[in-house]
Amino acid sequence: MPYVVDSGYSHGILFVNLAVSYKREIMKGELMEKDNMTGKASALLPIGVFLVIFLGAGIIFHDFYAMPAIVAFLIALFVAFLQNRKVSFDDKIRIIAKGVGEENIITMSLIFLCAGGFSGAVSAAGGVDSTVNLGLSLIPAHFIVSGLFIISCFISVSMGTSMGTIAALAPIAVGISEEAGFPLAVCIAAVVCGAMFGDNLSMISDTTIAAVKTQGCEMKDKFKTNFLIVLPAAVITAVFFWFITRDMSYDIAGSEYNLLQVVPYLVVLVGALIGINVFLVLIAGTILSLIVGVGTGTIALSEMFTVVGDGVVSMYDITVISIIVACIVSLVRANGGIHFILNLIKSRIRGKKGAQAGIAALALLVDLCTANNTVAIVMSGPIAKEISDEFGVDPKRSASLLDMFTSVGQGLIPYGAQLLSAATLTGLTPFDMIPYLAYPVLMAVCGIVAIAISKR
Repeated sequence: MPYVVDSGYSHGILFVNLAVSYKREIMKGELMEKDNMTGKASALLPIGVFLVIFLGAGIIFHDFYAMPAIVAFLIALFVAFLQNRKVSFDDKIRIIAKGVGEENIITMSLIFLCAGGFSGAVSAAGGVDSTVNLGLSLIPAHFIVSGLFIISCFISVSMGTSMGTIAALAPIAVGISEEAGFPLAVCIAAVVCGAMFGDNLSMISDTTIAAVKTQGCEMKDKFKTNFLIVLPAAVITAVFFWFITRDMSYDIAGSEYNLLQVVPYLVVLVGALIGINVFLVLIAGTILSLIVGVGTGTIALSEMFTVVGDGVVSMYDITVISIIVACIVSLVRANGGIHFILNLIKSRIRGKKGAQAGIAALALLVDLCTANNTVAIVMSGPIAKEISDEFGVDPKRSASLLDMFTSVGQGLIPYGAQLLSAATLTGLTPFDMIPYLAYPVLMAVCGIVAIAISKR
């Protein structure tokens, strides 16, 4: 247990007692999960409540800002607490504390904060304007949004994180939209699509690692199999963004830029491409942005920490939302909602193609319920392994399907961290972006085709 024991004897006894009590309560939560191994459809009610409230308010009031996402999530969490009266309130608190403390949730929250600091510093330093103007000067007008998608693909493959990619490129997407007149929803959708490309394929992505580990295959084999399936989707997506912006034009006159102010973005890009840890990349970008900003006079020395702080504060909403979602998922899982989906899928599989389709459906449905593709892979991976072993599905194929279809869900659900983060950074709603999220849809189509043409 991660407790630091005071040198005083009484303090030591206190902490030991706390540790024993905490472990006892965790065991209660584990027993609760075991009691629900058969699964209960009713456990999925909180997710349904969120969707009804959030979507319903937007439709009724013709404004998806009418119901803030955090309020809808809190109502859903309240519903989750009302379920399963056999478990005490204190036990439920300990269950969600365990869920919030998972490595993926903590890592994601820290990425949000680091990305916010970088965004605040680089914007204040003039990096966004200079980078946008440089891009407008170099890339043909009819290809710039497709170029944004391709750049996002490269960064996400190198970083291994869709969240870091969205945080790094969202300000540029906003700048391109403002300078060139392209719809903001189209520009940020290009970034999100590219981010999901790398989230699915990157060798250092936690989703890739989870898929490979749970299915027992080599990472390079999974990459080759996965890449061949999704490559057509990426090519068609690039063409799609070119097609919908082909008739738009802009005047680059007066688009001035300072190459020094572009350097922080280049450092982030190159660092991502060579595989440096996303935290180090964002921190280095933040420090360099401050140096450039002070050196060029765009940031006063006394405002250095203020601009970073403002950027961090701008990410508070999405960080809190991520924590609340983790709480809801913990109770849904403990009440048997996830096991219900697992058992439902497994009981309907017939044949090798059916096994692949079952793995795909399993991955997608669990992601819809957890709103976290890594968690979805970890939870559905063991069942997928059983299915692949029983029906003779190649481990690299099952790993690819797991990773692909959790990314499909994650790239489309309006309550997922990716779309919520993109919305927070741009002032849009997730529903503004969804019509232009071609890549996740095409990835699903390619996956279905790959299953259909596979050998029996």
